[in-house]
Amino acid sequence: MRLTILAAAIASLSTVLATPAAAQDVKLPSSLTMTAYDTGSAGFSMVVAIGKMLKDKYNVDLRALPAGNDIARLAPLKAGRAQVSAMGVGGFFAMEGVYEFASREWGPQKLQVLLAATSCPGAALGVAKDTGVKEYKDLRGKRVGMVIGSPALNQNALALLAFGGLTKDDVTIVQFSSYGAMWRGMLNNEVDAANTLTVSGQARELDASPRGIVFPPAPAADKEGWARLTAVGPYFSPHVATCGAGGLSAANPIELPVYPYPIWMAYATQPADLIYGITKAMIVGHDAYKDGAPGAEGLAVKNQNLAWVLPYHAGAVKALEEAGAWTPAAQAHNEVLLRRQDVLGAAWTAHTAANPPADATAFAEGWMAARKASLVKAGLPVIFD
Repeated sequence: MRLTILAAAIASLSTVLATPAAAQDVKLPSSLTMTAYDTGSAGFSMVVAIGKMLKDKYNVDLRALPAGNDIARLAPLKAGRAQVSAMGVGGFFAMEGVYEFASREWGPQKLQVLLAATSCPGAALGVAKDTGVKEYKDLRGKRVGMVIGSPALNQNALALLAFGGLTKDDVTIVQFSSYGAMWRGMLNNEVDAANTLTVSGQARELDASPRGIVFPPAPAADKEGWARLTAVGPYFSPHVATCGAGGLSAANPIELPVYPYPIWMAYATQPADLIYGITKAMIVGHDAYKDGAPGAEGLAVKNQNLAWVLPYHAGAVKALEEAGAWTPAAQAHNEVLLRRQDVLGAAWTAHTAANPPADATAFAEGWMAARKASLVKAGLPVIFD
C-alpha cells in the first residue's frame, strides 16, 4: 500500500512539474513586437491578451502596433521592426502579390503562418439596423465602406455583396483611411455597411448606438449565392456564428461566412527558433489568454486549418508536431504552398529584372501577366487572373 501511495505521489508530482518544464522549453527574447488591426478590433484585443500571457509566463514585453490597413501592418515586418502580424486575409493577397501588393514596392511576400483563430464569430458586413436591410440583396443603393490600402477588407466586402448578386456598381462606395475610421463613419451615419468580425469592439459599439446593427445571413443552402461569393473570396467557407453583436448567441445563431482571423504570420526569413518559441508559447499558454479577448479561444490547436491558403512556418510546424497536430497530409499541403511561394518569388525576380514600365498601372498589368504565365507553367492554379 505504501509503495502504491508513493507511486501515486510521484505521478502527481510529475504532472505538477510538467507545465514549468514546458515553459522552460520556450526561449524568447525579452521583447517582441506584433502588428494588428486598429485598437478595439478583435485582432488587437487578442494580441493584447497574448501579451499579458507572455509577460506573466515568460517575462516578455510584447508591443502591440495597431495599423489601419494591410500595407501598414506588414511594413514594420518588412523593415525588421516587428516579428509577427495578426493579419486578416490580406496576408494571402500579399503572398500572391495582388491588389495593392502588385506594386514595385511590394510584390509577392513570403508570409507563413504561426497559428490562426477560428471560433464562434462570423465574418460579415455589419449593417446599420436603421437601414432596414435584412438580406445582402437589400444593400442595393446603400453606402458600403472600403478602406484605402486594405485589399482584405475591400475584397471581403465585394465577396459578401456578391452573395446577394450585387457588385460595387450596385452600391455607393465610401472610402476611409483605416478600419477604425470606417467604423466611426458607421456611428456618424456616413456609411451603412462595413466589413467586420461579429465580436469586434466596433460592431458592439454600433450595436449599442442608436443605429444598431444586423448581420445579413449567408445560408449554406443557397448554393448559387455561395458560388458567387467564393468566386470573389475563395478563402471563405460556410459557418454557424454563435457569438457577437446584434444578439448573436448559441440560442440565436446566424449562418455567416468565415475564414481564420486573426492569422498570426511572419516572414519566412524569421528564425525558426524564434517562431517556434512564439508558437509554442501561444499553444501551451492558451488557457491563460483564451478568455482574455473575444475569439481567442479559436487559437486552440484543435481549431487550426492545416490545409488553408498560406503555408505554416517551419518553426510553427515543429510546435504543432510536438502538440500532436501535424499530419502527413498537412505536410504535403504545406510543401505545395511553399513551392507556390518559390514560383511567385522567381516570377517577381524575373519581372523586375526585365525593365518593366515605370507607370504603376502598366507595371501591375505586366506583373499580373507574368505571374499568370509562371503559375500556369508550374501547373499551379492562378486564382487571381
